Amino acid sequence: MLALGSIFKKICILVTAAFALTLVPSFRRPERSLLSVRDRGNALVVFLVLGLVEEAAVRQTGWFNHRIVAVCTASLLAGPSVGLVVGAFVTWAAVAYDGRPLAIVGSSMFCGGVIGGWLHWWRPEVAQRPWIGFCVTLGVSLLRDGLIFLYAPGVHGTLKTLGEIGMGPVLQGLGTALILTIVAQVRERDEQALAAASAEVRALQARMNPHFLFNALNVLAALATFAPREIPRAAGRLRQFLRASFDQHDREFVRLEAELAVVRAYLDIESLRHGARLKVEEAVDPGIADTLVPPFLVQPLVENAVQHGLQSSSGAGRLRVAIRSAGRWLEMSVSDDGQGVSSEEVEQIFFAERPQMHALVLLRRRLQGLFGRSFRLEVYSDAGRGTTVTLRIPRGHGLM
Repeated sequence: MLALGSIFKKICILVTAAFALTLVPSFRRPERSLLSVRDRGNALVVFLVLGLVEEAAVRQTGWFNHRIVAVCTASLLAGPSVGLVVGAFVTWAAVAYDGRPLAIVGSSMFCGGVIGGWLHWWRPEVAQRPWIGFCVTLGVSLLRDGLIFLYAPGVHGTLKTLGEIGMGPVLQGLGTALILTIVAQVRERDEQALAAASAEVRALQARMNPHFLFNALNVLAALATFAPREIPRAAGRLRQFLRASFDQHDREFVRLEAELAVVRAYLDIESLRHGARLKVEEAVDPGIADTLVPPFLVQPLVENAVQHGLQSSSGAGRLRVAIRSAGRWLEMSVSDDGQGVSSEEVEQIFFAERPQMHALVLLRRRLQGLFGRSFRLEVYSDAGRGTTVTLRIPRGHGLM
């Protein structure tokens, strides 16, 4: 019963360590072979704490404890540098506080860090498979336990020690496999959620594009009556939009410069329809043209300002587009001087769920699929004073 209780405690410790690892962003993504310095540091802290916990529990498990789990898992998941640092730490603790032989413990920990680290650099996708972790830990544990049994004084000839030599490496191998399995399952769940979100984003984008095309065709129809000579120019702008739509359809992110080209094509079409009444102001920070943004991000904001802002009042006609860098955020705002609505009506008009949803509802769903909660989409409006839509997204997200 005491042995089962000790094993149960060990399992709880390993599960806790695996959960802590899943909080490190890089371990949740498939491209784990190139961890950032920060992520390696976070992993190092987790495994050092695991080594400390095992050191505190060493007297419950005798000579054959589970320190090697921390070393092998660290090297397999985070590379040889983290594995060797963890190995050096637990070796120091074992020698300094428990009187273990330096040569035996140090050599086994070194082997665990080198073997696991070599697999991490050679084949990271293979190194992090649970059965590989089991085999590596089992082999290194047998090496360590065999050396202790042969050369450490005071442990020969006891059935308890022989039992530990047989059972200890198996349990330690299962411990490493347990951590790798939990990390792999969390990663698989995240990948499935990302795939579902990407599919929804594409479906929502497909719903938004026909909406724009319908409005653009209405502009062409109006020009045929009032300004037929402007139709070639408007058709050219529409062709530019269609080319961008086809080119960007399968892309999750595009350069801000390409997105603004679509916006300008749309505004050129609208200016042909509204004439001198439509006045556009654009303020874009220099140096952010290459920033990656979701396609058709700014265009719905501009279309909303034209369709629901400028056309709401005969005296309206000024539209302002402002894009700036705010630290690690990209902030966009589109303002119009239309009729506006009262602040109490903003949520109902712009974000209510109904059969004919507002474009901002679709945009917010896209952003939730891409950024989770790491974005902000807000509408400020006042009756008689116009409307401003402000959007903030993290910069560089598309490069991650």
